[in-house]
Amino acid sequence: MVIKMDIIKLLVEALKFIFPAYCANAIPVIVGGGYPIDFGRKFFDGKPIFGKNKTFLGFFSGLAVGTAVGLVETALFPEYPPLFGFLLSLGALLGDLAGAFLKRRLGLAPGELLPVVDQVDFVFGAILFSLLLSMPSMSLELTIAVLIVTPPIHLLTNFVAYKLGLKTNPW
Repeated sequence: MVIKMDIIKLLVEALKFIFPAYCANAIPVIVGGGYPIDFGRKFFDGKPIFGKNKTFLGFFSGLAVGTAVGLVETALFPEYPPLFGFLLSLGALLGDLAGAFLKRRLGLAPGELLPVVDQVDFVFGAILFSLLLSMPSMSLELTIAVLIVTPPIHLLTNFVAYKLGLKTNPW
């Protein structure tokens, strides 16, 4: 029974920790549109750098919302420093851009599925940027828990966004 409670507590901590990144990653889908962050340019391989779905509006909206969520968490949970939400959100958005860059190099169109990368690219970015905070609560266990809970949550929220007409595919 104690082990189950420890696992539940760890999963709750993982969700609380990564929530600003989840919000930053989701908002561009809701806001949508705008001018492409790569200015519509091609990489030296002739393929788009990120693709038309990665926009300034989406990036900065995600950064603003994720930062705001982080500030609320900082007010509620004193172990989170004031820059917490900003750094996790920035990391999440840059991680997502890295995933888009990789997908374009592989010849995948925006919105095409790249399993695992699509579910965790933003999380790796968020975790990487969180290391700048040197937070005592950040542990290997917490990182693993975040990586375990994220794929099913990501797939579920994308399916809901698809059903609501916010996305053109269910992944």
